[in-house]
Amino acid sequence: MKKLLFLLVVPFVMGSAIAQELTQEETNLYNLIMQYRAEKGLPSIPLSTSLTFVAKTHAKDLDQYQPDKGNCNMHSWSNKGPWTPCCYTRDHAKAKCMWDKPKELTNYSGNGFEIAYWTSETANARGALASWKKSAGHNSVIINKGMWRSHPWQAVGIGIYGNYAVVWFGEVKDVE
Repeated sequence: MKKLLFLLVVPFVMGSAIAQELTQEETNLYNLIMQYRAEKGLPSIPLSTSLTFVAKTHAKDLDQYQPDKGNCNMHSWSNKGPWTPCCYTRDHAKAKCMWDKPKELTNYSGNGFEIAYWTSETANARGALASWKKSAGHNSVIINKGMWRSHPWQAVGIGIYGNYAVVWFGEVKDVE
């Protein structure tokens, strides 16, 4: 019985530890976003193990399976993993499928809000942030402007894989 218990615990612990480790480029993106927020007089957002796991998972799914084709945008998820696939459309009719991903994939109790970036070259921190700063909607999420003013970010997750960079924001502190 002890062996079985050990085998059940190890993957969870390893998964959490892996999710928290950022690559150098992901660390750069986190630092650049926090520096940008500081320039706007906003507080730093704690890095979330759960939201980082979701960000890394989604960046890899986007890069490997391109669920963002046709009418689906970059908030879409493929049918190639242990999650509910969804096609997120411009009309935001299936926004809940994105908001629920942290709860579906981790123990995070709140909704997640994602910004995503694609480039024809390998994604990098500076390119992603520069693109988001030029986009009124994405910039507003990062600096809590406009409709995002009432969303006090308490957690953030970063993922970069291949041609994609994604950042997940949450209003609930991560307990992991």
